[in-house]
Amino acid sequence: MITPVILSGGGGTRLWPLSRAHFPKQYWPLAGSNTQLQDTALRVLDSKHFTAPLVLCHEEHRFLVAEQLRQISISPLNIVLEAETQNTTTAITLACLLRDPDAALLILPADHAISTREEFIATVINTQPLVDSGHIVAFGISPKHPDTRYGYLEKGEQLKNQDAYVLQRFTEKPNSELAQQFIDSQNYYWNSGIYLFKAAVMLEELERLQPETVKNCRAAIKNAYVDLDFLRLPYEQLKENVALSIDYAVMEHTQKAVLVPAQFTWSDVGSWDALWEISEKNKDNNAIHGDVLTENVQNSYLRTENHLLSVIGLDNIVVVATNDATLIADKNSVHDLKGMIKQLKDQKRTELTCHTRVYRPWGYYQCIDKGERFQVKRLMIKPGAKTSVQIHFHRSEHWVVVQGTATILRGDDTLLIHENESVYLPMGIKHRVENPGKIPLHLIEVQSGSYLGEDDIVRLEDAYGRIEEKEPSTSFN
Repeated sequence: MITPVILSGGGGTRLWPLSRAHFPKQYWPLAGSNTQLQDTALRVLDSKHFTAPLVLCHEEHRFLVAEQLRQISISPLNIVLEAETQNTTTAITLACLLRDPDAALLILPADHAISTREEFIATVINTQPLVDSGHIVAFGISPKHPDTRYGYLEKGEQLKNQDAYVLQRFTEKPNSELAQQFIDSQNYYWNSGIYLFKAAVMLEELERLQPETVKNCRAAIKNAYVDLDFLRLPYEQLKENVALSIDYAVMEHTQKAVLVPAQFTWSDVGSWDALWEISEKNKDNNAIHGDVLTENVQNSYLRTENHLLSVIGLDNIVVVATNDATLIADKNSVHDLKGMIKQLKDQKRTELTCHTRVYRPWGYYQCIDKGERFQVKRLMIKPGAKTSVQIHFHRSEHWVVVQGTATILRGDDTLLIHENESVYLPMGIKHRVENPGKIPLHLIEVQSGSYLGEDDIVRLEDAYGRIEEKEPSTSFN
């Protein structure tokens, strides 16, 4: 049996403004009705060959991961939380230490698109003899064109009676001239970032090449503890790890690596033009998502998450509109997005990190309007869910129920509030809202006060283990 190890810690900034730090691309439905994480988990839903997945993610995304897996009825072996994601070497080391040494581990980034599931499973299963003989398998993608976004794998001598080759060399993201040389040689593959190996084999290489990382990961696992449905790792033991990819840390140096050409279609969905390539297109060669009207528009990616988007007389462009930000770019220039990301960072813009809709384990809230000393939000509380018991020192709140029934704690009183009824929560009073019903509860929350940031929360009690956590500020200044 093979254990899928889903790495879900990436930030995906190249797909801004959709992908953001608090809600990165793997949690969005980009190439279909499922999210990228869900598609990755469903791809290995095969009890004959695979165990349930082991998922590693940033602790801030833990409820997103748990909820999205629950929606597709997948119970993971574990959801391992990292306080800070430190690239793939730390994550893979942890996975090796958490599984039996003889277990075969399939490393799967959570944000890749693979359209041919059957071919994917067949490719993986057919490499099992290589893994059993102590090899580390790297799956290579036949390149369609020279591309500087990917690492390249050079194939060496073919293994006897195998559609596999000695992995001669890794080259990380070459310049355009070198990428063209690789394509012309017909001897190179794109690095998919998907690997298969026995835990003991990879761990032996990590011990040899990255001993401090292994030492720190062992200490973290020794002090790990269960928190609800999650396994928490203390950051103190991991913070000294160097943030290296497994390619740099191991694959460039090991003598155990082999290259297996993939028999499946693949995309890392790493940019808007890459997403356009794998999306369904209309007669004008446009990929359209959401409420979009076009007139004389061709070869473009057009996406809106809410309001109407109208586009006229353009060719080869990307337009992505969210509630609070819009990206307009030539499709050939979307790789320059890193310059825009730097500007957002330098200006400390919240549009880089969070959306107007922010998900919580109990549901979500969405900013509707904000001005000086006031903010209006819409809250959705899932059936049976409840917020924490909390107080605010700088704001008062007024809640109006617009759908469902709310059980509200206000001070020492418990109130049952129905549709079109409201309750006032003065500054400093403890409060909580709970949904006792069978349908989602929707509230309109009107805040007023001198400071309206989300970090003005003191949790006194919480069903989701967040008492010690500090809320990130999501003010929209």
